[in-house]
Amino acid sequence: MRKAAVVLLVLLLAACSDPPPPPSFADARQLADAVTAATRSGGSAKFATDVAVGQVRSKSQGQARFGPDGTAQVMTTDFIGEPMELREVAGKLYAKVPEGSRDEGKPWVSVAADGSDPFSQVLGTSLTQLAAQNDPAHSLSEIRAAGTIVSAERTELAGVRAEHYRIDLDLARLGTDLPAGLPPDSADKLSGKFPVQVWLDDAHRPLQIVLDLSPVLRGEASITTRYSEWGAPVEIQAPPPGEVG
Repeated sequence: MRKAAVVLLVLLLAACSDPPPPPSFADARQLADAVTAATRSGGSAKFATDVAVGQVRSKSQGQARFGPDGTAQVMTTDFIGEPMELREVAGKLYAKVPEGSRDEGKPWVSVAADGSDPFSQVLGTSLTQLAAQNDPAHSLSEIRAAGTIVSAERTELAGVRAEHYRIDLDLARLGTDLPAGLPPDSADKLSGKFPVQVWLDDAHRPLQIVLDLSPVLRGEASITTRYSEWGAPVEIQAPPPGEVG
């Protein structure tokens, strides 16, 4: 009898306990605005990015500082098949080029998607897209402009409590603002939707963002960016002007 009473008490307590709260966002624009604000409030983070789009396979890692004036970051990447350091400061992107490709022996070059120098003409678009993909603000602007939340749940990611969102992005609404691996001139040739997954921590800062471009490119194509150590101090500076060719 006593055992039955204990069992009944446990069942009653379980029935009276509050269910877990639903995820914070049901609208993609609200999610993007809130996460953008949380990212800026977080100030800085470390990141690691894996790109697998078509024949492109690369890994990058670095650290970034976020704020209302934009993102500053420093990272190493094997995007061109060998290690390369990139720095983005005050809206300018710099690449530390291999010794055999240096202009007048200067180790750094300023990179631009529309640059007229040989380095930018070959790699400018790809490297600026890669740098942009490390910045949560870029993915969030895509979600704000062209996203629809299709599911949301509370879960864990690598042992950390997280909100997990699955979002469809409509290519037709993105224009030329495309993810890394898709050249801007392909905007008129591609159509359809592709899924994005976003994991947020309790402060709505990104823990992981995954873009799956497979439905668009009809082959393995994904970009995964992981964020950690939010708020940790970072040291990011532009190369000395005398070292930029």
